[in-house]
Amino acid sequence: MLVTKYEPMIYKIIHSLHIYKNREEYYQIGLIGLWEASTRFDPTKGNFMNYAYSIVKGKIQTEMTKSRLHEERNIYAKEEFWEGIEDSNSDMALEEKLLLSYCETLSKKQLTWLMYTLRSNLTVKEIAEKEGVSISAVKAWRTGAREKMKSRMDVEKSVGARLAAYGLEPS
Repeated sequence: MLVTKYEPMIYKIIHSLHIYKNREEYYQIGLIGLWEASTRFDPTKGNFMNYAYSIVKGKIQTEMTKSRLHEERNIYAKEEFWEGIEDSNSDMALEEKLLLSYCETLSKKQLTWLMYTLRSNLTVKEIAEKEGVSISAVKAWRTGAREKMKSRMDVEKSVGARLAAYGLEPS
């Protein structure tokens, strides 16, 4: 009954404060203000309509201030900002592709050792347990992988040095 009688007053306050966003939210706040006014009203001090109007309007204005301060303090980045940020996973994928290009000459087992070591930071013992082989077998994979990768890097360095001698950039 109280709501139906004073609902137009709440909408009038919302309209007079030029609230056009979140009208339903402010209507709910107005209802809360109306309820508070009904519980705290003292009939000996005056008219309920005037008291309810001031409580409801004050409640809505307080919420408007809180909302404005929240918006000022919490600035949200525009969509263009998020598009400009690089995904760290894409860097990892690129690094992995580059690493795999160096690994073309590695055997399957040597590549297994390399990936477990780089991706999961597993020790030789942990790799041996996971693969069901001896520790010495994993150490052999590691030695072979290191030798092949070192020789590949040495070849690339010598090619790069020769290109530089001719004033060319290695690609």
